[in-house]
Amino acid sequence: MTDYTAETIEVLDDIQAVRKRPGMYVGDTGVRGFHHLLWEIVDNSIDEALAGYCTEIKVTLHKDGSASVEDNGRGIPVEEHPIFKRPALEIVMTKLHAGGKFSKKAYKVSGGLHGVGLSVVNALSEWLEVWVKRNGKVFYQRYERGKPVTPLRVVGEAKETGTKIRFKPDPEIFEVKEFDYGLVAERLEELAFLNKGLKITLIDERTGKVRVFYSEEGVVGFVRYLNEGKRTISDVVYVSGERNGISVEIAFQFTDEDYETLLAFANNIHTVEGGTHVSGFRAGLTRAINEYGKKNVKKFKPISGSDIREGLTAVVSVKVPEPQFEGQTKTKLTNTEVKTVVESLVYREFLKWLEEHPSDANRIIEKCLLAMKAREMAKRARELVKKKAEASLSLPGKLADCSSKDVKERELFIVEGESAGGSAKQARDRRFQAVLPIRGKIINVEKAGMLRALKNEEIRAIASAIGGGIGRDFDVSKVRYGKIIIMTDADIDGAHIRTLLLTFFYRYMRPLIEAGMVYVALPPLYRVKKGERVYYVYSEGELKEILRKLGKAEVQRFKGLGEMNPEQLWETTMNPETRKLVRVTIEDAFMAERMFKILMGENVEERKEFILNHAREVKNLDV
Repeated sequence: MTDYTAETIEVLDDIQAVRKRPGMYVGDTGVRGFHHLLWEIVDNSIDEALAGYCTEIKVTLHKDGSASVEDNGRGIPVEEHPIFKRPALEIVMTKLHAGGKFSKKAYKVSGGLHGVGLSVVNALSEWLEVWVKRNGKVFYQRYERGKPVTPLRVVGEAKETGTKIRFKPDPEIFEVKEFDYGLVAERLEELAFLNKGLKITLIDERTGKVRVFYSEEGVVGFVRYLNEGKRTISDVVYVSGERNGISVEIAFQFTDEDYETLLAFANNIHTVEGGTHVSGFRAGLTRAINEYGKKNVKKFKPISGSDIREGLTAVVSVKVPEPQFEGQTKTKLTNTEVKTVVESLVYREFLKWLEEHPSDANRIIEKCLLAMKAREMAKRARELVKKKAEASLSLPGKLADCSSKDVKERELFIVEGESAGGSAKQARDRRFQAVLPIRGKIINVEKAGMLRALKNEEIRAIASAIGGGIGRDFDVSKVRYGKIIIMTDADIDGAHIRTLLLTFFYRYMRPLIEAGMVYVALPPLYRVKKGERVYYVYSEGELKEILRKLGKAEVQRFKGLGEMNPEQLWETTMNPETRKLVRVTIEDAFMAERMFKILMGENVEERKEFILNHAREVKNLDV
């Protein structure tokens, strides 16, 4: 037994603490955490815009893997701090809970309330440089892994004010090495919609690409953008107001789609898990529709919230002086007072809108009543399909189930092809790993719709194996596995099948993704052997690096999962100790919504335009 004494108690300074446990502050050390550093810096500039001092933000992705964010706000204070006797800038950069957002003296509302943003970015960066334009001068300081390596000094003069921060995420901390242009562009476009009149410029020095994001319509334009290519049945409804310091901006529109698209934000932070602002919006919407229907529609039956929201596209944005979030990564708003403010505002304003737009109101009511009937019919159809699917899955050779009764440890591998499925069945640990082979490409549910999808044998097999149902009645508590893992070849066909499966999960089993239960397995692209040593390689860049170190070596390219023997498949793709899995999240529902609609939907022209615009960005192409 080791001694547990006073001497074993360690006290880490702020920078050491962040570097020791980065996941506590940025979520993880993969793609999400890597980009979270950039979002923290951008959010600070957005907070300056919310305060009324910033009109332009410029984000640059540099060739060396660094990124910079420049704004024309007030500039971070550089004067000596009265208590710490060091420049305020240095305190903000090195102390976890230091900032101007705890009281309301500098900011009425902001996203970064914990005061850890800049210091965390600094701690997790290989280096960081900051320039501040303030008091007629340009101040500069450089940090390396969170520690200042130069004093704060004046390097020029300036008539304007603002802050520029350039940083390079530390390769010792993060598995990812470069910023994803698509992710960054989508987030900045989102922010431009949420802050009308704010100009945001994105410059990618790696490709020479420059984009400017700016919206005069704000959230109304956001909804129009989300609904491009959809058939709408009403105009966009805009609701705004302020009470008790809480500012509300909501835009929504009804379409003839059979699913809801709702994006929620609190102080510009994308609250993926929703919260009190979302529940307030939904409650107010349901009350208004039912109140209007009761007064104006003969033999009106009360309509449930889920039937009202079918086909609804909405953007809910609130600005709250003292927001309460669950966790530093801010995925759910919990302020109870927000629900009351949003619900009463939406109820009053939407009821008034319905009375002023009777033709739109009638179409909306008809759509809601139709959704109610369709739900009842679909429920009966699903029950029939479920019985058939359960019978088909009992046939030999389809689902190879596992023996464990513990749902949390059970894993279902959905594997492309009979050959790979056979290898996976041999490779797996039968105690906790199940395998479901699927033949070829499943039906495109984006085009087919639910009822046609339910008649598809592969869809039925997947739905029955997973459990929990399908569509709006999906119950995640009844799912039979803790992890659903999509395992396809690392080629174009494999990517297509992944997209089809993810489209299905996104549309009809979305709670699975929201619960973090859907994963994509990353099989290796190459097997490199030199002497007795064997390396499995997952990217072209990794291959170049290994060959540079090894010199001559035997290289085998895996064209598909079926080319691996069961031992190789277990070691590289299925063994929890050595495999690589990517968790699928709804973190960027905006991008997912657009991509599924463009790539899998009916609008051929929109898809053609997307392919032409992005053709030069293709990295893996099978010819």
